Order: sequence, then structure tokens, then C-alpha cells
Amino acid sequence: MSLLYETQDEFGVIRVFDDGKYRILSFADGDEQSRVQIKTPHILQHEYTQAMLLALMDRTPKRACVLGLGGGALVHALAKAVSGIHITAVELRAEIVFIAEEFFRLPKSKRIEVITDDAIGFVASNKSKKFDILFTDLYQHFGMDNRVATQAFLEDAKKQMKEGGMLVLNCWEEHQYQHDLKETLKDMFNTVTGLDTGCGNWVVFATNAPHNLNLKQQREECDKLSQQLGFPLSKWLNRLEEVE
Repeated sequence: MSLLYETQDEFGVIRVFDDGKYRILSFADGDEQSRVQIKTPHILQHEYTQAMLLALMDRTPKRACVLGLGGGALVHALAKAVSGIHITAVELRAEIVFIAEEFFRLPKSKRIEVITDDAIGFVASNKSKKFDILFTDLYQHFGMDNRVATQAFLEDAKKQMKEGGMLVLNCWEEHQYQHDLKETLKDMFNTVTGLDTGCGNWVVFATNAPHNLNLKQQREECDKLSQQLGFPLSKWLNRLEEVE
């Protein structure tokens, strides 16, 4: 594993590693912020990002927002899987945007907009078109941005979504035991499901427009999506359960 690039901004050290097959973005020793396969960057490598794309089950979003760009893995996957999708990615650190473009082959398209801004502020003030799906993946070297788990952020995020939209949260696994967070989500959305990835993350899906697929149809839909995405989704479907 060779160090390809290293820099520092006001938030800390940023490193890019390369082993000939993968590019890895790291904010701290032993940390992997993003991992992208160089030849097929659209095939998600981290399990929590794979799980997040269960959001595409029985949905063909026209507009998606990704809060937290990192190496751009989710942008790659969405751009490849959903024809004609418009993606807005919001990233706090300008250096990360440069790295995603320079070292992680971030797709360049008129349909992909990258905004350098604090994601929490963005959802509070953005006045552009609303989104079909809003993904949050807000992490630094210290862990998840805890503002994501607040009522204020969730209310702002909901305002950024279309009426039948979906909010997808990547949280730490301990957040599934945070009563206030779960109650807030259930008060705001009529359907809240989640899954423990088994590798430290809890991925939550919240919507007022759930799909009406039975289990057989869900499995068929997952199989179809898996072909498009290049990794199996059924593993995550099997772990999905209602948030109690």
C-alpha cells in the first residue's frame, strides 16, 4: 500500500493510498473514509454504502442529494445505476472535492453538482429543487457528525425532500438504541426501517411513501438492482426491519 497524496486542512490530515487495485481515502491511522476500485469505481466496496442503496428498491429517483462526498463512491454508484439522475453532493472540505476529482475519478457531468458547504447549513437554507432521496454520510476522523441525530437537522432534511421522498441516514450502530432519535423519526415519517450492517453502522430509511412490494417482489427487485450495481443487495434486505 503506497501513500499517493497527503495534505492537511483546518479539520486535519487527509491521505490517499493506492495498492494497485484500490484507492483509499483516510483521515486517521487505520481509518478508511472511502475505498474505490480503480477499474470499476461504481461498484461500492464499503458494506454500509451498499446497504444505503436499498433506497433504490422500487424507486427511480430523478434528483438525489449526498451529504458528505468523501471519495465520491455513492455518486459513482448512483450515476451508473440510475439513468438521467441529477445528483447534488455537499462536502465541507474543499480539499476533499479536489481529491475526489483528481484521485477517485469523480464523474464529470452537467447532472452532477458538487457544493462546498457545511451540509447541516445546506439543508437548513437550500432553496433549489427538492430531492427524491437524501443520503447522509457525514463523518470526520472523530466519527459521525452528531448534528445528524438532532430533531432540527431531521426537520430541515425533510423540507428538502419531495412529498414521497426518502431520507437515508448512515449512523453508528449505537444510534439504534437512541430512543429520542427513533421517536423523532417515527413522528416525522410513517415508515422507518433500519438495518445493522454488522460492521459498526446502522443504516436508516425514512419515508412517507413506502413501496407496496411483497417479500417475493422485494427479492426480485433486489436481484435486478444487484445486476445494475455490481454487488448483492439481498444480504441487506434480509437484515432490514421496522424501527421500533
